[in-house]
Amino acid sequence: MKVLGHRIELLTGLLLHDVTMAGLQELRFPEEKPLLRGQDAAELENSDTFLLAVDTDWKEHDIETPYGLLHVVIRGSPKGNRPAILTYHDVGLNHKLCFNTFFNFEDMQEITKHFVVCHVDAPGQQVGASQFPQGYQFPSMEQLAAMLPSVVQHFGFKYVIGIGVGAGAYVLAKFALIYPDLVEGLVLMNIDPNGKGWIDWAATKLSGLTSTLPDTVLSHLFSQEELVNSTELVQSYRQQIGNVVNQANLQLFWNIYNSRRDLDINRPGTVPNAKTLRCPVMLVVGDNAPAEDGVVECNSKLDPSTTTFLKMADSGGLPQVTQPGKLTEAFKYFLQGMGYMPSASMTRLARSRTASLTSASSVDGSRPQACTHSESSEGLGQVNHTMEVSC
Repeated sequence: MKVLGHRIELLTGLLLHDVTMAGLQELRFPEEKPLLRGQDAAELENSDTFLLAVDTDWKEHDIETPYGLLHVVIRGSPKGNRPAILTYHDVGLNHKLCFNTFFNFEDMQEITKHFVVCHVDAPGQQVGASQFPQGYQFPSMEQLAAMLPSVVQHFGFKYVIGIGVGAGAYVLAKFALIYPDLVEGLVLMNIDPNGKGWIDWAATKLSGLTSTLPDTVLSHLFSQEELVNSTELVQSYRQQIGNVVNQANLQLFWNIYNSRRDLDINRPGTVPNAKTLRCPVMLVVGDNAPAEDGVVECNSKLDPSTTTFLKMADSGGLPQVTQPGKLTEAFKYFLQGMGYMPSASMTRLARSRTASLTSASSVDGSRPQACTHSESSEGLGQVNHTMEVSC
């Protein structure tokens, strides 16, 4: 059944207001300690610690695609008809710099034990990547998206739930537009659906002449407040971007991202034959993040009945790094709404909420109808999903 939507305001660790077909409910969870930025910085100071995954179950693969090799790391194997969780990092990062803090967070293990996890590195961005030869043509953003079906086919995935940040969010959105049957859901952080205009292009070129590449990338990743304060987190990422990612390869990726075209999406009913993402989407952005305006605009272009907009306070430009606990909680909720997480796995969300949103087919791993609700919701009007997390 088509989702009719609800409005959510999540007060961190204390109160969840949920407007559903049953009316206003209040769900309380036990207090959760956020991951402090000082702790993040301390972890980042040692690059070996930061880049090392918690366990040794990850397996590396180099996969042939129509546009060159893709470096992929994977943990687990496909579980029945369940989708794989597939991630794509932002420009300037790789899967480790972008996602290690999030996927190593303790509560995230509740989720990952139910799914195979697949991290994709953009061409030449992985740790230890060789520099591309002179004259190498880096794939366009559309071609990066067109490389992903080879990954899905290689591992035998039936479909995926994508988690993308920045440039990676754009790639996954493009992938879902071109191959909708392969995508079950999307978590898009810091997505900017707009292409670069001439003024933006000129500003980027000028910035490249007056700043180092790591500093230019930092202005894309972090809020102005974080940059001005030169937090330990920013300093650590400046060092990692400069030392871990091949600079020539990064420059190629940066140039391609800044020459992207508008993401061709429109809210259904606003224009004839509007294209939009057909799967459930959770949009995530930190307050005052450089991508905030772009994410708000993306929200305005998506179907409100299948879109959740999560704006996280006190999280800066990288919410998956500064607030992994809050993001994990929201991701659990998102999966539950899609009918996947069984009630036994929900530690902080009320069991009653799980029962109302989880389809009967989710426990045995079969593919549910995305974002299904009970039959009693028929006839209610659309309400856009909104989550606001204060820390």
